[in-house]
Amino acid sequence: MPPRDKSLQSVVILVADGARPDTLAAAIDRGELPALARLRAEGGMHEVSSVFPSVTGPAYTPFLMGRFPGPVGLPGIRWYDRARTRTRWPAYARSYVGLDMREIGRDIDPSVPTLFELASSRVAALSMIERGLARHEKVARGPAFVLRAAFTHFRGSVNGWLDIDRHVGARVAERIARERPQVAFCALTGIDKTSHSQGHDSAVVRNAMRIVDQTAARIRADAEHDGRWDQMHLWIVSDHGHSPVRTHEDLAGLLRSWGVGVRAHPWTFGLGQRAAVMVSGNAMAHISLDIDRLIRPWWPALAAQWEWLAERLLERESTDLLILPIDAETTEIRARGRGTARIVMHGGRFSYRPATGDPLGLGELPDLDANDAHAATISSDYPDALVQIAHLTASARCGDLLISAARQWDLRSKWEPIPHVSSHGALHREHMLVPLLLNRPAAVTPRRTVDIFASAAAAIGATAPGDGQSWLPE
Repeated sequence: MPPRDKSLQSVVILVADGARPDTLAAAIDRGELPALARLRAEGGMHEVSSVFPSVTGPAYTPFLMGRFPGPVGLPGIRWYDRARTRTRWPAYARSYVGLDMREIGRDIDPSVPTLFELASSRVAALSMIERGLARHEKVARGPAFVLRAAFTHFRGSVNGWLDIDRHVGARVAERIARERPQVAFCALTGIDKTSHSQGHDSAVVRNAMRIVDQTAARIRADAEHDGRWDQMHLWIVSDHGHSPVRTHEDLAGLLRSWGVGVRAHPWTFGLGQRAAVMVSGNAMAHISLDIDRLIRPWWPALAAQWEWLAERLLERESTDLLILPIDAETTEIRARGRGTARIVMHGGRFSYRPATGDPLGLGELPDLDANDAHAATISSDYPDALVQIAHLTASARCGDLLISAARQWDLRSKWEPIPHVSSHGALHREHMLVPLLLNRPAAVTPRRTVDIFASAAAAIGATAPGDGQSWLPE
């Protein structure tokens, strides 16, 4: 077979936001998703690891930048700007759940190209990362749509989100058929919203999955009708999973009850604040301490004053892992009843060194490259934990103390329009493992969501450095 002309190839990425591999596979097996079943039969379905934090926004950086989120400037859906270089008084913090979403393009590393910047033409919908998109290339935008989405969000309307997915999916399919962009990206958020509201295996989640299936079916039918299917890569992926929540820990309120003045969204002003609590997902959190210091102190410089806080947080049933950045290469991991260990990242290699115990349940792991570190952790409760923790804690915008929540818990009991019965953001495998459906077989097995960017760039004949590897044939 002659080589494909990459100038004619196109890539379509549909993000089934919040879909779990097991839930999606079960729906396919029941015959509820015929278009996705056809893709699975022809190209395959893989289970790949997402990123930490496993939350929308940061977890889009692998798809669109080929990088883990912390190093490119998105350590969480909320983060504290200790250096005060990106944000304003009085908050000195970001929350991309709201108006700050428009700042993402300025917050991410300008030296790292986006997939949109690499493509010759593009269409995108509900992409939190938009750098490289012209105004007319954005679907589902403008004041009317923003008001509709905001009203749906703050009203907590699950069915409203499904209506938005139907509208967005139809509009994107129409634009792809008419404009034939080299890259198309579409996020359908209904699975995530319905999972938060009613659980990842509820009937309404299956309705949200059907909308993804219908969107994929229409894109394929149009491409087959126009003779473009053989040159099209159609991939369906999720950014994170979900797991049930039984109890909500008000982390910010907890610190206040211990006498610590706290800055946390949505109320980020006040006097005497010593800590910033930035929750994502809501099953992980960054905590920044001594927040008037403009230069990152690292944990050894904070321990004398704040060790009591680490110990009390570790006593909480809501805390699974306590993560303490020691320096740019070393991170301490603590778990109640399971002891402490350290992760070391040096020269692109990773080590896991149990000290008083084995909190990740991995045994000692010396001097692994990123692929071997993935292989050593993928079957554990914390897939890809060494690589993800090390990159996040080394990033400039990381907190001084991080929490990955225990199962059945999340860390934000207030301010959610939809009362959460399911959550994500932590390092648990239910949050970190996501499905990847391809319309043709992969030459090598995909490992991580960052492989999507590498494969998309290869498909369109572009080159860009990144953290992933292409699964396409050479």
